[in-house]
Amino acid sequence: MVLNTRPIALWALPVANLAGVARHTLDALTAGIPDWRAVVLCPPGPLVTRLQEAGVPVVAAAFGPDAGLRASIQTLRHTCATLRPALVHTHLAYADIVAALTPLDGAARVSTEHGIAADDLVYQGSRWRSQIMRRSHQARLRRADRLIAVSRATAGAMRANWHTDASITIIPNGFDPPTDSVNRPATDAPRVLSLSRLAPEKRIEALLQAFALVVREHPGAHLTVAGDGEFDGSLRALAGRLGISDRVDFPGFVDPSSALADCDVVAQLSVWENCSYTLLDAVGAGVGVVASPVGGNPEILPEQCLADPDAPAQVAAAIARQGGIPAQRPRLPPSWPTPAGMAAAIGEVYDGLDRPVSSGPRDAAKP
Repeated sequence: MVLNTRPIALWALPVANLAGVARHTLDALTAGIPDWRAVVLCPPGPLVTRLQEAGVPVVAAAFGPDAGLRASIQTLRHTCATLRPALVHTHLAYADIVAALTPLDGAARVSTEHGIAADDLVYQGSRWRSQIMRRSHQARLRRADRLIAVSRATAGAMRANWHTDASITIIPNGFDPPTDSVNRPATDAPRVLSLSRLAPEKRIEALLQAFALVVREHPGAHLTVAGDGEFDGSLRALAGRLGISDRVDFPGFVDPSSALADCDVVAQLSVWENCSYTLLDAVGAGVGVVASPVGGNPEILPEQCLADPDAPAQVAAAIARQGGIPAQRPRLPPSWPTPAGMAAAIGEVYDGLDRPVSSGPRDAAKP
């Protein structure tokens, strides 16, 4: 029998829902990291099923906020003792902190940052929580061997918020546009789509205010506010006060692919985005895009797609332009990585580490 001698990279995720980090994981590991065996550690959930279907080895165990800190440390330590990975690659803050607190049997620590804002109150909600998380990250960075960010803006926020001068490798989320995507035709009645959580940081109220101006000039326009969240009731009420309830739908969760197929313009006016898959998908689908000029958005979109959420007339004009002038719609920069390119870039980070001569499970069971 030929033994698999490739070193193991253990990807530790504290969640198993099918959100952005899950997609990043599936894309990278389905493409495959050259010369490495990747194994995912995450709690039971939909991601486990998707990984298994894709043929990616996965350990489903008590790991993450629902399991608690002590159990998560025990799980990670046991998994490392069993698999003997050359490195542990963490995603999201909880996993970063758990890995910093866990003896890893000599494994290196790699971390990818997906969700930090220039103003970390966006995600932390209060100054005391922000301070606690900032100090926690500053402490865990002292144990990190390599850091990855999904955009230049993400790397800048890491340096500013965590006061680190550590080297950060920028690897955007890989994207492979569908070969059959075509531009939507020009329209004077744009079908606008918001595809996000109904939460304050998504600034959907600003979109509603801008859309009310769109309707004045383009009475046939329609807005779909897809997603769930605590702002559902207040957003419906605002649509009523603006007199556009008959032009706005709130369908809750929708299938993103189907929603993109039925729209002309995607609008995303978030306070911050790092490397938005919604924007990547919109560009790939050939639809118009209007987004706030924050975070990694300008790294994905040209200037004509960016609008200030505090200037409703500017947003409304951008929506009308993106709907009515197909030539103004965005294309990804030619250098944007595919999922395979993203995986290869991650592999280059791994290859730059000092790693053990051999690694692998202590027993005969291979993941």
